[in-house]
Amino acid sequence: MNWSDYLDAHQQRFVDELVDFVRIPSVSALAAHIPDVVTAGNWVVDRMQAAGIENVRMMPTDGHPVVYGDWLHAGADKPTILIYGHFDVQPAEPFDLWDTPPFDPQVRDGRVYGRGASDDKGGMFIPILSAEAMLKTTGRLPVNVKFFFEGQEEIGSPHLPPFIKANGALLKADMIFSADGSQWAEDQPNLITGLKGLVAAEVTVTGAKGDQHSGQQGGGIANPIHGLSHIIASMKGLDGKINVKGFYDDVIDLTVEDRAAIARVPFDEAAYIESLGVPDVFGEEGYTTRERLWGRPTFELNGIWGGWQGGGIKTVLPAQAFAKITCRLVANQRPDQIFHLLKAHIEAHCPKGLTVKVERLPGSADPFLLPNGHNASAAAAEVLTEVYGKAPYITRTGGSIPVMTMLLQETGIHATVFAFGMNDENLHAPNEFFRLSNFRTGQTAYCKLLERLG
Repeated sequence: MNWSDYLDAHQQRFVDELVDFVRIPSVSALAAHIPDVVTAGNWVVDRMQAAGIENVRMMPTDGHPVVYGDWLHAGADKPTILIYGHFDVQPAEPFDLWDTPPFDPQVRDGRVYGRGASDDKGGMFIPILSAEAMLKTTGRLPVNVKFFFEGQEEIGSPHLPPFIKANGALLKADMIFSADGSQWAEDQPNLITGLKGLVAAEVTVTGAKGDQHSGQQGGGIANPIHGLSHIIASMKGLDGKINVKGFYDDVIDLTVEDRAAIARVPFDEAAYIESLGVPDVFGEEGYTTRERLWGRPTFELNGIWGGWQGGGIKTVLPAQAFAKITCRLVANQRPDQIFHLLKAHIEAHCPKGLTVKVERLPGSADPFLLPNGHNASAAAAEVLTEVYGKAPYITRTGGSIPVMTMLLQETGIHATVFAFGMNDENLHAPNEFFRLSNFRTGQTAYCKLLERLG
């Protein structure tokens, strides 16, 4: 029996196991689910050991744990690859919008429905199964392989930098592949070459020591909501440009070749508008919608509040107003520097009679951009072309995978996204699902990747 026959023969078992994996509510953002993240980690440990992977163990961090394992018998003349993924999931609320309970996964219409099925339990399970198929049929792998799975990606991997630094020798590899990511369609591969970074802040504008009567004090003191509105309006223009001094200084702009590669990827702007229910697109002038989505930085308000929120009217002059801000960054912007620029701008534009505090929030990531001619990505593109019968699109994404830049900083290796979810699978939303066709395709692709690298 070869590895392909093995995968076919055991596919129903693999699906059943994926359902068991998804059933674990490993929500890293909620304290009540801390034990469940550990349970998911233990599930991964047991499953890797059953696959024949060696030196498998759960390792602590200052937060949620990681799982490591390896198989290193291919020989010194063969490359060592590191495969990354994560076993934590997003919160599932609002529960009432799920057709079936998020942690009671269901298989229907060729899909597994449940929180984490696509992001990233289905994805990270694939290379484990590929390794098992090879080890059970040939007794070996074509290359040396290390597995590195974490339990805190969905909260920005805040405790991984010191862990990676302390375990640099353990994670050392010639190539890195991420099982967290996506393909374009069931019949069309893509190769993601860029990820955006992230920086987040909360702004608090304060006026009087407490809420005031708007008739008695209106006109005599500044209103924090007015002040916050003025600050926010100063930060981004109606032309879509971010008006924070120095914000674009380190941006690597899109080259002619970059723009041509993006233009080759089909994009129906009218369908995009209709699917989102908006009257039109909006963004930085001088760039197409897809170029802005993939290759330009953003400034977004994620929440704004202050004053009376109840029914009817309450003639109050509020004491405080608040906003949450996130920026998606592109190479070579640095989160620390962008936060410094945001803070300086906000403080400089705070109106008279008010004070402002700018607090940096957790959830930070450096942007990531593959260099041209990247060897691991070239090999991945060849495998995807073989598996799908057509060349992959070269794409970027507005999302972030914080560990990619963490590993780059420690190991000097750019990771390649080699993953098989799809962006329409309701990631981070109700009714998340994973296509079983992609689950199977991914297993074949990882086996072929290991063979090609060997």
